[in-house]
Amino acid sequence: MLTEKRVLLENIDEPGLNTIDVYERHGGYKSLRKALFDTDSHALIEMLEACGLRGRGGAGFSMGKKVSFIPKGSQDKYLCCNADESEPGTFKDRLLMQKNPHRLIEGCLIASIAAGATHAFIFIRGEYELQADILDAAVAEAYAKGYIGRHMLDSRRSVELVVHRGAGAYICGEESALLDALEGKRGNPRLKPPFPAIQGLYQGPTLINNVETLSNVPLIVANGADWFKSMGTEKSAGTKVVSVSGNVQNPGNFEVELGVKARDIVYDLAGGPPEGRRVKCWFPGGSSAPVLTEADLDLAYDFETMAQAGSMLGSGAIIVVDDSQSIPGLALRLAEFYRHESCGKCSPCREGTNWTVKMLERIENGDSTPMDLEIMAQVQSNIIGNCLCVLGDSMAMPIGSMIEKFRPEFEEHIEDARARADVEAHAA
Repeated sequence: MLTEKRVLLENIDEPGLNTIDVYERHGGYKSLRKALFDTDSHALIEMLEACGLRGRGGAGFSMGKKVSFIPKGSQDKYLCCNADESEPGTFKDRLLMQKNPHRLIEGCLIASIAAGATHAFIFIRGEYELQADILDAAVAEAYAKGYIGRHMLDSRRSVELVVHRGAGAYICGEESALLDALEGKRGNPRLKPPFPAIQGLYQGPTLINNVETLSNVPLIVANGADWFKSMGTEKSAGTKVVSVSGNVQNPGNFEVELGVKARDIVYDLAGGPPEGRRVKCWFPGGSSAPVLTEADLDLAYDFETMAQAGSMLGSGAIIVVDDSQSIPGLALRLAEFYRHESCGKCSPCREGTNWTVKMLERIENGDSTPMDLEIMAQVQSNIIGNCLCVLGDSMAMPIGSMIEKFRPEFEEHIEDARARADVEAHAA
């Protein structure tokens, strides 16, 4: 029986943890003092590289390497925390911000010191009004105690921190669209290169990480790189907060060591599907991850294994789909979401998401033939890798995997819908 390994979620339900007094009672801001007075920027970067912390927002890129890409020099540098948690099935960052905002703030400040940034921003999803209010209050508390601002704790370091509320656009979860939105522009992805580490916010070098990633930083500074590496696997170190939703009896956030079996997360922690049902498919990393089947539940839940299985760990959101659900119907709902959220800047995404919805609607309406599956699969292939950002891929990868793994169900659905349409036509 799998049990949680609570590191980030330790004491998460303690009343008042969102206040600075309770957070300090648990050792809060000691890591910031250590970063300010006992460790230089170079040592911080080395520690973040050595610990093996990988980005928890989706890409899984080494945080330490990201920090090391920020150029040295006197130019203005920035840190942006990506708190625009809009991936369907993902709700872990919401919990971390709501229950323990000061750990995120401390992580932002330490990462700013490591990168040499003097201005930090937490870009929070527009719908997270409660969490934004809590963050604003926590930032005000930290300013009042001298943890943020000019000459933090009477040191030579200065970091200003602002909580910025988004306007409710999924595309702003993409890092360069987030930067445009922060600058007051429409949230559109930018052409890369240049990458944000070289030319990001206000054209300055910018470090971008998500909430869970930055929340790990104070713990790593306090306990050391070896402590963090002692959890998880060799290439996927540490713990992961996993959001489990869909057809399970006990949905919620669970913290586990990377490398545990996905089946143990779904069945031991989330209670498995409803009685009498079985898992038909599941998304390992939010709705943009290619789906896996029930047999894949026995795989280790870590970055490498999920990639080898043809999917990705992504944001760490497991969405379970049981055998009561229609795969073509699920594909249509998913495609409609990404069509609606596409910014429309590049043709493969703008046109590809629209045509995918239209073809899936044809399947639902009984106007389709099996040949449409070939066309739809080709459309997904034309989208992947040909967009300015990964929004188009985020639809194309799961839709393509559904067609590949559940083609007989699509074909059966097409025949049933055509037969139903014929009956309705004759009845009219």
